[in-house]
Amino acid sequence: MSGNFHYLQYGSERIDYLLLSSERKTLEIAVHPDSSIVVKAPCSSELAEIEIKLRKRARWILKQLRYFQQFTPRTPERRYISGETHLYLGRRYRLKVVIGESDSVMLFRGIFLVSCRKDCSQRKTMALMESWYSQKALHHFNESLARCWFSFESRGVEKPALQIRRMKNRWGSLSNGSSIMLNPELIKAPIECIDYVVTHELCHLLFNAHSREFYNLLESVIPNWQKVKHKLELAMA
Repeated sequence: MSGNFHYLQYGSERIDYLLLSSERKTLEIAVHPDSSIVVKAPCSSELAEIEIKLRKRARWILKQLRYFQQFTPRTPERRYISGETHLYLGRRYRLKVVIGESDSVMLFRGIFLVSCRKDCSQRKTMALMESWYSQKALHHFNESLARCWFSFESRGVEKPALQIRRMKNRWGSLSNGSSIMLNPELIKAPIECIDYVVTHELCHLLFNAHSREFYNLLESVIPNWQKVKHKLELAMA
């Protein structure tokens, strides 16, 4: 298939898409998890004809693109000093930094207690907390995948591996259908929101694009997924 990039102006919105020509009879529009838009059209299709069909689906396309905004981490930048608050599993804890005999992080009576040997700089405190978050993320994300996989193990797909990777604009993604990547920042969200993101990516094992079939599957697994999505957005705002 040959492909070229084009764009459609829809009101104040610009829709960029990759147009692929193929030996097919119908037009296919797919919005992918990375927010890319791929249009597959019959070789005989004229660009003007394609744009007419795209314009008819423009509102749907924009709705899918806005859907990805939920994966954009929006936790305010922290200074890692005593007195500010930090999230963990949907709850806020006040940070207390002290000089101690060892470098450690613990939750103690509703407080993030960070102990540093000698150096209590913001950089050192941040490094200790990020390491602690990473350990917790590995544990809770694996538990989430085990819980969520129960709804997919009989659907004829192979269980993906789990990877943790920092992503600028995403909470999660499915890599080549073989592994789920989760942003470690997601450990700051409530457990049900973590399960929602994991389930969202598992649904992509069966439906790559955010099609009607994809949403039907998502709703069958999490009937109130829209409320959980909204809770995620509020928790991480």
